[in-house]
Amino acid sequence: MTKHIPLNVLDLVSISEGQTKSEAINQALEAAQLIDKLGFKRLWFAEHHNSKNLASMATSILIAQAAKVTEKIRVGSGGIMLPNHAPLQVAENFGTLAQLFPDRIDLGLGRAPGTDGRTAQLLTRSGGDPQSFANSILDLTGWFSDEGLAHSTPITSNVGTGTNIPMWVLGSSMNGASIAGQLGLPFSIASHFTPDNYREKIDLYRSTFKSTAPTAQIEEPYVMAGINVVVAPTDEEAQRIWTTTQMMLLDLQTGKQRLMQPPVNPEELGTEQERAFMESMFSVKAVGSPETVRKKLEEFTDQSGADELIVITYAYDPEDRKRSMKMLADLWF
Repeated sequence: MTKHIPLNVLDLVSISEGQTKSEAINQALEAAQLIDKLGFKRLWFAEHHNSKNLASMATSILIAQAAKVTEKIRVGSGGIMLPNHAPLQVAENFGTLAQLFPDRIDLGLGRAPGTDGRTAQLLTRSGGDPQSFANSILDLTGWFSDEGLAHSTPITSNVGTGTNIPMWVLGSSMNGASIAGQLGLPFSIASHFTPDNYREKIDLYRSTFKSTAPTAQIEEPYVMAGINVVVAPTDEEAQRIWTTTQMMLLDLQTGKQRLMQPPVNPEELGTEQERAFMESMFSVKAVGSPETVRKKLEEFTDQSGADELIVITYAYDPEDRKRSMKMLADLWF
């Protein structure tokens, strides 16, 4: 029997047609309270910019608000896109969070900008190349240590000192997997939107893992894998709710900026070529009735060898998303 490993939730704070930004953020905080009560282990907020349909830009602020209205769940970033930030500012922001919410904060770090090229130019504060990324993480390791000093400078973050915040490397490529392994940190793989060769990426991470790296926080490789999930009473209803996600992907592909759209009948969605594209991009998914989703999650657990799963659920109606979370908890915990 497949072991039911810990489940986590990634939230991008999607904004539906007819919904205000304020309503979307408040719905995300309501969902955080529900997820906490249901027994999920972590709630992470992504960082995205220049996206009309997402409100997850100021990640550390969302983390603070979610941690404030929850009790037990770990809250963190999935992730902070490090090139967009001065590493010292990250240390100060997350050090402050760790002081406010001890032993409940995670820091997931990515190398991608989380946006388009022009927007990235406005945000860039540190290097996104592998060496710069590694150096920034080495400095963060120092700022969060008991000594509180970075590798490259005697300057302290003060609030970060002694917090030893758990750090994760987020990645979607072979390069990202290798970096996570060489740094000796847990690896969160974005298999939910880059499903190709995800098993090979995980294997590379495990084979390159160095517990002796100066940035290492764990003794052995540890993997969290992303999967798209929608649970509804029937397969048909879940597939219909899922079309909102598919339309979002098509909009991204065509450069169309619009809010999350109401679901449609699956057969009405795009051309055959477009449906094939959507299937290839979001092939790592568990969409259906509780029994269908349980089987899919167990299969993915076995195939990935992951230690934890992180689920991504978009829905036009926030109540559909909350129901999906409740049904997911019922079938897994």
